[in-house]
Amino acid sequence: MSIPALLQLDDVKKVYGQGKQRVEALAGVTFAIQPSEFAAIMGPSGSGKSTLLHLIGGLDAPTSGRVRLDGAAIDAMGDGALSAFRRRKIGFIFQFFHLLPTLTALENVCLPLLLDGHPLRKVAPRAGALLELMGLGQRADHRPDQLSGGEMQRVAIARALVAEPPLVLADEPTGNLDTKTGESILELLAGLQRDRGFTIVMVTHDPKATRYAGRLIALRDGRVHFDGPPGAPS
Repeated sequence: MSIPALLQLDDVKKVYGQGKQRVEALAGVTFAIQPSEFAAIMGPSGSGKSTLLHLIGGLDAPTSGRVRLDGAAIDAMGDGALSAFRRRKIGFIFQFFHLLPTLTALENVCLPLLLDGHPLRKVAPRAGALLELMGLGQRADHRPDQLSGGEMQRVAIARALVAEPPLVLADEPTGNLDTKTGESILELLAGLQRDRGFTIVMVTHDPKATRYAGRLIALRDGRVHFDGPPGAPS
């Protein structure tokens, strides 16, 4: 028996504006992501990759088509249900970290569970264990302005994982880091997928970053131009 896809997009289209102002950001995208897969989405500016990530993450709704995650049609959810669904089902990693400056590293990692109503005393051990996994056990009480860029991104990764979501979305996770630090972050993500079975979908503009993924989905003009192993002819 085949394993059902964790993420399924069926003929997803996204149109902005009307008439002469009409822009078709996505022109009918279909693909599936299996559990424990690491897929990189790549394309030139204007190809639709950021729009696609927003639709997968429930941050925007498609004009037509269907987006299903973990068996639920997220495009059909109301705002309240969608917000709760995102907190529990999707971990977000951003280019600019988006850590709260007044909170410690530990408190930033705890935040998704705190927003979901869990008390700090119960979730702090899980957050602390994740910081240890990230190599930041000694930095748990530090605030973001006391951390390097690479350390802040590791805190952000721990925050994305703390609710143990089925899907982790990474939006240009190395875009604000130097080359060496960026490579260490990509190695960390690849290890999380390989050793712990996390499902990761990463948007990147860097061809070198795609070699850490097991699959490359290349977009062009709002359509899937290539879908296969990184490094294969496209």
